[in-house]
Amino acid sequence: MKRIFLYFAAVFFFFLILASCEKEEFFDESLLVGKWQSGTLFDRYFANGTGYSWDEGDDVYEEEAQDFTWTLTGSEMVRNEQMEIGDVEITKIYTITELTTEVLRYRDDFGRSFTFNKVDD
Repeated sequence: MKRIFLYFAAVFFFFLILASCEKEEFFDESLLVGKWQSGTLFDRYFANGTGYSWDEGDDVYEEEAQDFTWTLTGSEMVRNEQMEIGDVEITKIYTITELTTEVLRYRDDFGRSFTFNKVDD
């Protein structure tokens, strides 16, 4: 009887672990390339893993944009943003939830979500 209980407990925990695993999504990084807008905030991603960001609401325009590098692995986007003062680099990690030819949605580890729309040049 004890052996049957242990068997069912093991099977139960196995299925519990399987059910709790999230399936990681994979996004085509070529869809990320281009100019994206969210309100007054703009991001431009290049195919070589570089890009820059600017916020026209803060009177910062594309010519004065902040540089970054980026990588996309599965649904995880890592951006290393180069600060203007010194050689300080800030790493930001986001989880992409949607990436199409028109929409980019991602969230950070603090629960903030961001939505951008692709802009024609």
